[in-house]
Amino acid sequence: MKIAIASPDSEVVRPGGRVGLLARVDHYRGLIIAIGALLAMMITWVSLSATPVGLYDVGSVISSSATLALAAIGQTIVVLSGGFDLSASAVVSLSNVLAVRFVQGTPIEQWGGVALILAIGGGIGLINGALIAWFRLQSIVVTLATMFMVQGLTLLIQNKPGGSIGDQFGAFITSDLVADKVPMSAAVLVAALLVWTSVKRTRFGVGLYALGSDPDGAYANGMPVRGYRIATYALAGMFYAAAGLYVSAQTGSADPLVGRPLLLSMFTAVVLGGTWLGGGRGGCVGTVFAAMTLMITVNILLVLNVSAFFTTIAEAVILILAVLGSSVGKQSAAHHCARYAGRWFTAWRTGTRARNDPGARRVKFEVENFRPIENTELKGHVLGDWIERNREWAKYVVPAYLLFFAVIAITGVVYGPGVLASANFYTSLLTLTLFLAVLGLGQGAVILTGGLDLSVPWLITLSGVLLTGLTHGVNEAATWAVPLVLCTGLLVGVFNGVGVVVLGLPPIVVTLAANGLLQGITLIYCNGSPQGWSPSAISNFTNGRVGPLSLAAWCVPLFLALALLLLHRTAFGRRIYAVGNSQVAAKLSGVRVGATLIAVYCLSGLCSAVVGLLLAGFSSQAFLGMGDPYLLPSIAVVVVGGALITGGRGHYLGVFGGALLLTALGTLLAGTTVPPAVRDIINGLVVLAAVITLRDKKA
Repeated sequence: MKIAIASPDSEVVRPGGRVGLLARVDHYRGLIIAIGALLAMMITWVSLSATPVGLYDVGSVISSSATLALAAIGQTIVVLSGGFDLSASAVVSLSNVLAVRFVQGTPIEQWGGVALILAIGGGIGLINGALIAWFRLQSIVVTLATMFMVQGLTLLIQNKPGGSIGDQFGAFITSDLVADKVPMSAAVLVAALLVWTSVKRTRFGVGLYALGSDPDGAYANGMPVRGYRIATYALAGMFYAAAGLYVSAQTGSADPLVGRPLLLSMFTAVVLGGTWLGGGRGGCVGTVFAAMTLMITVNILLVLNVSAFFTTIAEAVILILAVLGSSVGKQSAAHHCARYAGRWFTAWRTGTRARNDPGARRVKFEVENFRPIENTELKGHVLGDWIERNREWAKYVVPAYLLFFAVIAITGVVYGPGVLASANFYTSLLTLTLFLAVLGLGQGAVILTGGLDLSVPWLITLSGVLLTGLTHGVNEAATWAVPLVLCTGLLVGVFNGVGVVVLGLPPIVVTLAANGLLQGITLIYCNGSPQGWSPSAISNFTNGRVGPLSLAAWCVPLFLALALLLLHRTAFGRRIYAVGNSQVAAKLSGVRVGATLIAVYCLSGLCSAVVGLLLAGFSSQAFLGMGDPYLLPSIAVVVVGGALITGGRGHYLGVFGGALLLTALGTLLAGTTVPPAVRDIINGLVVLAAVITLRDKKA
């Protein structure tokens, strides 16, 4: 009788072993989960449907999910490389609008137009990739800026739905492979996956995964990292353009805002499809299954007679759950934060929690890789001495004010010197500056810690809708409605902060999901149509006059002083800079990093709620989407003011200068014949220029 003794490594080496099988299952875990979620949703859909679900219904799901699937494939490619592409939805809209202009004429001319639009999508991605690779910029900021520029360009081309595409192209895309059974959209998705499979097997495909897993290692191994990164965004842009073309074929016309609702859905499909947001693992096959899952979820809501307003809420919840599920089995930040939270609770319960050393909060980081906190003590009464002491941050602040005075001078030339002598001009300038200054305080604090708050738009909208809906113009009701709205902003901040700190989720995911949740909550609350009016007390604050200026304009210096005090003269402000420079060093220095981050997001939520109240008072009513125009400006004022987008460097005087600059620029353009869409393009260009000029050269 022979006894076989296996070595400790035999199970790993042997392909048919149990560990080898487990490793293979783990490798395809994301795809398995995506397929499982799709099957579960299909079973639920079939069981709840009052009529039998046949092949025609399945084909309809494939057709309706094809747009999202194509766009999400492009997003997946970017995420695999370790980046994010916020411009995806805008490229979809642009391609949709271009289709009614170029997909016309003979069949050859129509397909030539299709090729041109795909090339334009790839060109936009090429610009994104070049800016990110050459200047070593954050993909979130670059693609956010290009999103607004492309969106503005789309509205310049066509500002309302309409137009038509060539009959041959539309008929081909919407035809059936098998009569009334298998739609052409299935062949489109198969073709897209074949393209992805071909790319995946090339050197570029290998480099794509290497970029997401370890970009430094990829560079050390001789991979052309810059070229691969540029090619990644170019390929993704072509898939976004394909999604826009498919929408055109489906609807037969164009809508300049058709891509806007897709951004949250795209990231949800990417994560639910098994792709890790950190990059390096996942694929596009799971993304396609996830897109179908989301579409079936919408059908289930319809079967249950649930309002369509719950769609964004469902997508946001699925996104968060999918990100949490993807972290199972790996040592993610969520595990460390959960362990830390458990230890903190135990120490608090037993009374053994260490107290902060007051001296530790004033530590200055003089280590080689950290910049000193140069704004803790401003001494000296002579201007020259003050500049000498604060030269490091002043050189980033001064340009915003110089540009502001230049814009004011141009305004005087364009409209005449009489405008600059008018009290109405300064009232409007300071009142609108107050809105951006308040947003800049919250968004600036988040950026100083290295994060980003994308929940600003719909928190502003929800705050305005709540104010008008609860008060209906009655001042007495404002005494309890205003505190309620402010508490709502704080709760949203707690949600974002807990998601980032306790769950270890990326800020972009948490705040994007929060924005979707807030959108759904707003639509459900007002049933798609905001009601009521702003209380006269708030309207008088923003529009009434006290002497030559409005009360809001008089409050601008007071708010500036309070913001400077908060960020630069308090322990909380010092902790923000410490966390932004290095969370590890801050924690070792006695700073409560988690509590600081949660407080920062609460501050951002509170500021957004305040702006929602002010905007409702300024226009005397609330309307859906009233916060959308303020997302990019809230980031632009911080970046233009000299803050480092990766955190740790910046001064609120610079943020205030950025608010003055953008408001003066908007005022200058408002009196001209320049279309409003041009403002988005200009704001995007300003952000890109500021990020490139003021970036950390050592990064």
